[in-house]
Amino acid sequence: MAAPVLILEETDSTNAEARRRAEAGEVGPLWITARRQTAGRGRRGRRWESESDNLASTLLLLTRKSPAEAAQLTFAASLAVADLLDRYVPPALVTIKWPNDVLLDGRKTSGILIESGPAPSGGLWLAVGIGVNLSQTPGETERPATCIAEHLNQGVIAPPSVDGAAQALAETFGVWLDRWTTLGFQPILDAWTARTPGLHGPCTARLTNETLTGVADGVEADGSLRLKLPDGSLRVISAGDVFFGEAA
Repeated sequence: MAAPVLILEETDSTNAEARRRAEAGEVGPLWITARRQTAGRGRRGRRWESESDNLASTLLLLTRKSPAEAAQLTFAASLAVADLLDRYVPPALVTIKWPNDVLLDGRKTSGILIESGPAPSGGLWLAVGIGVNLSQTPGETERPATCIAEHLNQGVIAPPSVDGAAQALAETFGVWLDRWTTLGFQPILDAWTARTPGLHGPCTARLTNETLTGVADGVEADGSLRLKLPDGSLRVISAGDVFFGEAA
């Protein structure tokens, strides 16, 4: 079931707003959406460009699961974004790159950042932050980027508004959240794997202190990437910048 959506005209960061509300005792579930962010953030502290016609939204919710289990929601989030894109663009153009970059025609169109902390009432609060390029492609991005407006499906005359996209995301995420809650992680991982090419081919992983090149060998039960190195050894990667294909 879709959680309610709160639309703010402006905030520093929807994740920061979710954190403030969580630390004040609010438990959600609640989607916090901003028409404009002044200090959006991505993974590893990178700036996330927040154009006024693009989506910046964060789901605040409480969980009793462990932090490791809660991290599984990053896979559910990428599936929810992919389902959102399917409504407006040719689904064949939509893929996921490990672990949670949603691509449109091979270019990044979404950013996902999950943060958590101890809830005053017990358990963990989660802030599932999701940005989606709807009408504008941010400039000066680290990797090639695009937006929904550049790839509209036949019969779709315009990308969704911020309000429309926020409601659609609440709906698609609600489906995957319900599956995760009732059925566990495996159905999420199976669906994610089906949308994620490159998991069995040439791969380069840029980690904090080293760069590894080898052949991707699928994923572990928790979604970590298996990388077979030239010497035959296997590395399991839980976080990093990964590039697939011969161009890696």
